[in-house]
Amino acid sequence: MTLTLETATPGATRRLGERIGRRLRAGDVVLLSGELGTGKTVLAQGIGRGLGVREPIKSSSFVIMNEYEGRLRLFHADLYRLEDPGQVAELALDELAQHGVLVVEWPERAPAELPPEHLLVRLAYHGARGRHIEIEPHGPRYEEIMRKLQPRARPS
Repeated sequence: MTLTLETATPGATRRLGERIGRRLRAGDVVLLSGELGTGKTVLAQGIGRGLGVREPIKSSSFVIMNEYEGRLRLFHADLYRLEDPGQVAELALDELAQHGVLVVEWPERAPAELPPEHLLVRLAYHGARGRHIEIEPHGPRYEEIMRKLQPRARPS
């Protein structure tokens, strides 16, 4: 089951992230996949806002992991610059997720090192500013989150 949405602006993408963030709890993992510039960090900013993070969430492209305080701790990882998937194992992301929410950009860089249960969000361009977004749950917890997102969205 996949939920398909379209957002027309970065603000709308951020608001979707906020809706996702409000539904997350400690131990949850969100994977953000898409080409450069498709809005992964914008969505992560919204997730942070939904978690009550007050400081700006920055693109992590030059730092593999950033940590933010909110109602839950947000661990924001960006795997874009990784050269070896083994580097992800050293980060122990699955252990970090137990102490907050883990959001990972570029999960395709090290899929075997990420938790098998997660919420996968794929972002793609849709016009100049819009985004085509697919949300795919992997596990019962994430199916629950997706069900809570559906009332305002069209399922595919």
